[in-house]
Parts: sequence; structure tokens; C-alpha cells
Amino acid sequence: MNTATPRELLQRMFTAAIAAAQPATCLLPQLRALLSEHPPRRLLVIGAGKASAAMARAVEDYWPGDLSGLVVTRHGYELACRRIEVIHAAHPVPDAASVVAAERIQQQVARLGADDTVLCLLSGGGSSLLARPLAGISLADKQRVSAALLRCGASIGEINCVRRHLSAIKGGRLAAACHPARVVNLLISDVPGDHATDIASGPTVADATTCADALAIVKRHRIALLPAVCAVLESGRGESIKPGDERLSRVRTHLIATPQRALEAAATVARAAGFAAHILGDAIEGEAREVGKVMAAIACQVADRQQPFAPPCVLLSGGETTVTVRGKGRGGRNVEFLLALGLALNGHPGIHALAGDTDGVDGQEEIAGAYLAPDSLQRAWSQGLQPRASLDANDGHGFFRALGDSVVTGPTRTNVNDFRALLITS
Repeated sequence: MNTATPRELLQRMFTAAIAAAQPATCLLPQLRALLSEHPPRRLLVIGAGKASAAMARAVEDYWPGDLSGLVVTRHGYELACRRIEVIHAAHPVPDAASVVAAERIQQQVARLGADDTVLCLLSGGGSSLLARPLAGISLADKQRVSAALLRCGASIGEINCVRRHLSAIKGGRLAAACHPARVVNLLISDVPGDHATDIASGPTVADATTCADALAIVKRHRIALLPAVCAVLESGRGESIKPGDERLSRVRTHLIATPQRALEAAATVARAAGFAAHILGDAIEGEAREVGKVMAAIACQVADRQQPFAPPCVLLSGGETTVTVRGKGRGGRNVEFLLALGLALNGHPGIHALAGDTDGVDGQEEIAGAYLAPDSLQRAWSQGLQPRASLDANDGHGFFRALGDSVVTGPTRTNVNDFRALLITS
């Protein structure tokens, strides 16, 4: 019989989701199969993302042969490796270290031969960590574009499309630089739909999108571009490597962890505790506050009318929502979702929720997310907090921190995007 409190159970589900995406768990089976099928003479490891250091450690622990390489991760996500160098750079907006990382990795793959094998380890966050602007574009230009895209409510697919066409390493360019070596991509997906072109903006896979697509995204979101950036997109000079390019003929790509698998791990925990578990989707996008309203309506329908599911149950979902930042808060799509959810539920007595980013960082805060209880609004009002004002200010983190309901994991060294769980007890 389950004796855990709702908060404890939701936290256990979140922990299970993160554990399912740990490189030590998900990388080794795939790596064993790949390397036993085609044992390499020499293995060069490169990579970028919040999970890249943990992925590199797992490779080192398994592979006894000739091994070297370089990976870049977010500050605080490093792990010491013996044969693979681990460096760090900035996230979510690239910095000078991101450019150095890209240059050094491109140097690593220069002059490879057909007998060489490159193992590329990519995960969420790689777009910012591995940044080398095209000639004519400065790092400051890239930083301005990145910051504007993150604040305007653009989807991750839109953001990464623009990034690919302003980069000298993304959009298949790194894979082209590896030619004629064999390239094996091992990816941890943090994007809706698990599209390889969007994981770290696809440095080692072909890209079917165009400069015209990137320009349309910029115009749609009314982002003002400097002349140098406009020139790259309008001229087509930023065109990425397309499907069918001979330089990518020896590239093979494998997904080793996905949002769906993380949600399935959480569902197993819920069922073991006696709750039916329903996965509503692993690729839900849209404004976080609007998704919160929709999820509240579904949860109330379950709690009050036993449709489309009967309580007690858990509703699970993943994906990547967006926040159009208009207030003075620091964003955080998971806490924005929760705050909008709480306002729509209005203290419904049978519904609890937890939302968090599986990398441990929601928005610009070193906080994964938060927990919402039926009495959260009442406790907030008793402290003089105004939930609606907090939402308008995009200050979900400030709101839940004041209630003592923030969820802090520290660096998880993986990333399979957002996790949302609604526990409906009656």
C-alpha cells in the first residue's frame, strides 16, 4: 500500500524520469552493440551538451582501446575523465568559451582518414555550448539573436533553425569536416519529436531547412537583425549541409534516451504506488501558461466527471513549452506552467502537480521546477503574495521559492526536456 505523500510520490516519479536518461544507464547497451559490430582501430570522441561529460565518462569506463577526444558541457556539469578532455562554456546564450570549444573540436577532426571512427556525443544545451559564427558575423551578433529568440516565445525548432544558418559548425558542418571518417552519433533527445537536426542544432546530421526558412522565422517574431546577420540569411551564404551530401554518407545516428522513455519510467513508479498512469504526450509545445490552463481543464474533467480517465491517476507529459518574457522575472517555463495551472485549478482539493526540467535548470535559475499543492494559492495569499501578479511578471520562481515549494536537483548531467505530472487523488 502506498504511504508516500503526494509530493513525495511526484518527486519519486521525477527522479525516475531523470534516472532513465542517465548516460551510465542508457548509453552502454548501444555502445556495446555498435563497437562490437565494427571495432574501431582508433576512437575519437567529441561532443557537446549538458550530458556530454557523463556520456564521455561512460564511454571511458567501457572502452579499453585507443581513445581520445574533447567534449564541452555547461559550467557545473563537468566530470573528470582520464582520456577525454572536458571543458565548459555558457548556456543558454553562447560566450567566448563556446567559440573556443567549437574551434578546438573542429581541430580535433581535421585530417581524419577513412579508417578512423568519430563517436559524437550530443545532448540538450549543445547549441549554446558549441558556437562558431560564420565569417562576417560576430559573437556579439549571435548573442543578440540568441537572447531575442529565447525571449520572444519562439519554439525550439524555430530557434535552432536560425542557429544552424548562422553557424560554421552546426547544420551538418561538423560531420562534413570529419569526412572521410566514420561518424557514429549517440544522442540524448531534449526536443519535441526527437528530431536529430534540433538536438544541439544538428552539427553532425544533414539539414533540410534553408536560409529562407530562418529568415521567415526572424521576421515572424519581429526580431531586429544587424545588417551582417541579414546579409548571411538573405544571400544564402549560411546554407547548411543538405540530405544526400556525399560527405555525410558514413554518418550513423542513434537515439539513446528520449522524453518518452523518461515518462515511461515515471509511469512505472506511479503504477507501483497504485495509481493508473496516462502519458498525454512527450512533445507538447506552446506558451507555458496556455498549456497550464489546458492541463487544468483536463485534470478537472478527470477529477469531477471521471473522463477521459477515472481517478485516482497520474497524468504525465513532456515536451518544451515557451515563455514570452514581458515582466521583470527570469522566466522558467515549468514554474510558469505550474503557476498558470494553479490559478486555473483555484485550489481544487484533489489535484497535486510537479513540473521540472530534467537538466535541473528551469529558465535562468539553478532550480529544476516546483511542486503545486491544493493549498498553494491560499498559502501564497496568507503571505501577501499575489499569484496573478507573479505570473504577469514571469516570476514563477520567486512565487514558489517563497512557499518553500521549489524543486532543486543540482546538475543532473542529462537532459530529456520538461517533465510534468498531475496527481489526481479524487
